Amino acid sequence: MKMRDFPSCFGESGVQIADSSSSSSRASQNLVTCLYRTKVHGCSCTITVTWSRSLMGQGLSISIDDDANQSLCRVDIKPWLFSKMKGSKGLEADKSKVYIVWDISAAKFGSGPEPLEGFFVAVVIDHEMVLLLGDLSKEAYRKTNAVPSTSNTMFISKREHIYGKKVYCAKAQFCDNGHVHDIVIECDAVGLKDPSLEIRIDRKRVMQVKHLAWKFRGNQTILVDGLPVEVFWDVHNWLFGSPVGNAVFMFQTCLMPEKSLPWTCPQVSRDSQLSGIGFSLILYAWRNE
Repeated sequence: MKMRDFPSCFGESGVQIADSSSSSSRASQNLVTCLYRTKVHGCSCTITVTWSRSLMGQGLSISIDDDANQSLCRVDIKPWLFSKMKGSKGLEADKSKVYIVWDISAAKFGSGPEPLEGFFVAVVIDHEMVLLLGDLSKEAYRKTNAVPSTSNTMFISKREHIYGKKVYCAKAQFCDNGHVHDIVIECDAVGLKDPSLEIRIDRKRVMQVKHLAWKFRGNQTILVDGLPVEVFWDVHNWLFGSPVGNAVFMFQTCLMPEKSLPWTCPQVSRDSQLSGIGFSLILYAWRNE
């Protein structure tokens, strides 16, 4: 993929980089989506966990899709029902018994909709714990009576909305059992003739883009924990679009053939991820006015 084709696949994934008029309300932007890859009876499937927050409260959605991108099952815990911060749901999925259990009654939250600690969310398929989120693992196993899964569930992608005026912050773990890193994106594009972009990881500058007006889309490889990470950016809306437009950044732990972007075209994304392409972090950066 050539860089001039960078935004060509947007829209299928719900975000138009070159047209901020398609952006939704601030409430709907307050969500975090995480994708996990696992195997059920030897077949690959993807578990999507979406955390959301609105004026009505917290929301949680969990869906399981098979290798053909067909939905096996889905659970939506709507914000107006989330006053019950713990519960369970039993489902049938392709002749398998799925049991989803959650307890967020004592969870601690930061600025985003994803809980930080004091919670668990468990996905059990045929009595195996295929996905366990949170720090209350003992409580999760006691509640579900599940056994550890024989398959290795992998965290493959995270999409998150972040906000700021000049500085935008996020956290990421680029490999299993790796360090959790602080990511800082700094860009003062308002009223400057020659704006620049800087990215720091754990306070160390790893990337700087000067003459941003000419390089508003691009990619560059950096090293994190000795691992090459390809960074893609698109700040067109910040420089030339609507004042409420967003920029998009992606951190991809593996280089992909022809620099294809797994978060722009869903089918390309899914095929790449299921073949073990690695972890990707997608950040939608919104400017606070």
